[in-house]
Amino acid sequence: MKLKQLEGLLGGLTQFSDPKVELEQYATGPHIASRMLYTAENSFDDITGKVVADFGCGCGTLAIASALLDAEHVTGIDIDLQSLELAQENATDLELDIDLIQCDIKNLNLKGLLVDTVVMNPPFGTKRKGADMEFLSMGLKVASQAVYSLHKTSTREYIKKAALRNCNAISAEVLCELRYDLPRTYRFHKQKELDIAVDLWRFVPRAPDERAS
Repeated sequence: MKLKQLEGLLGGLTQFSDPKVELEQYATGPHIASRMLYTAENSFDDITGKVVADFGCGCGTLAIASALLDAEHVTGIDIDLQSLELAQENATDLELDIDLIQCDIKNLNLKGLLVDTVVMNPPFGTKRKGADMEFLSMGLKVASQAVYSLHKTSTREYIKKAALRNCNAISAEVLCELRYDLPRTYRFHKQKELDIAVDLWRFVPRAPDERAS
């Protein structure tokens, strides 16, 4: 599938109508999502034919993008039931088969969970400090091949040090810097639109027998 076609299909997905601020729910736009998954597949062969999990899947954008790129199996995980219902509607509209699990990432049962690649647009940790690192740490416990994640560019040095020292990553690479076009979503937002610099990261996890407890 070509990048333009992927972006077009993702642009037709239904997004949050009543996002929850405490969960930092922001839609992953089709421009960023398509480039994220297209890069993961075409530069690293991490999607097609692979088992993929979307952490904090929200409306299902990254999970659906993975399915459109012919992942062998896709699972979306989110704590919010309404988001999962919306993700299911989006997948059904495109006649895609993805599994959806309601779960807090912190409480994810790792037993028997075999995943090649984790993709995610985690909370930035603005409302609950450390939420971004909880997602990253769990992603690196689950993935056998790679974790792709979006983080604010302003946190680049911190993310790299934390991933390598505390989260079982053997490599942490910024693939590109993107512009997160964030529309006014919550009442406290004063600007109609905010342009945030975000990094697209690729993390490679340690082998299971090399990971810290």
